[in-house]
Amino acid sequence: MTDLAAPGAPASHQQPVRRRPTIPLGVALAIAWLIGMIVVALLADRITPYGVTAMDLKNRLALPGNTGHWLGTDELGRDVLSRLIASVRISLMIAFGATLISAFVGTLLGFLAAHLRGAFEQMVLMLADFQASMPFLIMALAVLAFFGSSLPTLIGLMGIYGWERYARISRGLAISAGQQGYAGAIRQLGATPARIYLRHILPNIASTLIVSMTLVFPEVILLESGLSFLGLGVQPPMTSLGNMVGYGREYLTRAPWIMLAPSLAIVVTTFAVSMLGDWLRDRLDPTLR
Repeated sequence: MTDLAAPGAPASHQQPVRRRPTIPLGVALAIAWLIGMIVVALLADRITPYGVTAMDLKNRLALPGNTGHWLGTDELGRDVLSRLIASVRISLMIAFGATLISAFVGTLLGFLAAHLRGAFEQMVLMLADFQASMPFLIMALAVLAFFGSSLPTLIGLMGIYGWERYARISRGLAISAGQQGYAGAIRQLGATPARIYLRHILPNIASTLIVSMTLVFPEVILLESGLSFLGLGVQPPMTSLGNMVGYGREYLTRAPWIMLAPSLAIVVTTFAVSMLGDWLRDRLDPTLR
């Protein structure tokens, strides 16, 4: 005979156990690598064993693994590890700066297009189509050849890359949010358009924009590496990962470590950012849950 609970006794309900989100091993390794790269970039001046331009002519083309030069030296005796650390800082500075500029410009134009509509919206969409249809590398080569290749110019030029993605995303999501009840209710309460877009619409679409940034970031690194490889990127005495790859190609058969070290850093960094972006998309996109 089944025991019945006494009248008035609280019914026992089994609460569902919330499981903490687990991070896959590959994503955890990617995050650890990116954190390590950021730490290296921030502490580059303190952890570089030698100066970027310091030459040790007695140890030219030294093999990696010796205690004086862990990653070897180039044909001028410059320490590859020191140049690699300095290159990581410059490449990440360009990638972070360009990604933030691209996200800011694209999101701002998308919000303005969603708010003003009409001719301004058509102009933004036309510029986005023009940007997407033109090979950006050719335009970048023309701009750098005409204006010169300084670091601010390079960051600003890279900031133009990919803005149309943010503009399309922010415009579409802002229009969708404007048609929902909460944006209209806030507007009826007298909130200004800037407050509506920045305080209410932007937080709701921030996850999508963050995922887009993780997709653009590795593309900026590869684009900067390609420009530096062609000689129109970072100029000496500064050095970047692409600059090191372009410099080491002449010694690929005699001293491959000059080129392999920055190449490996580019591949692993872009792969780590791409893996993190895929994981964030799966975590933040409600349609994939």
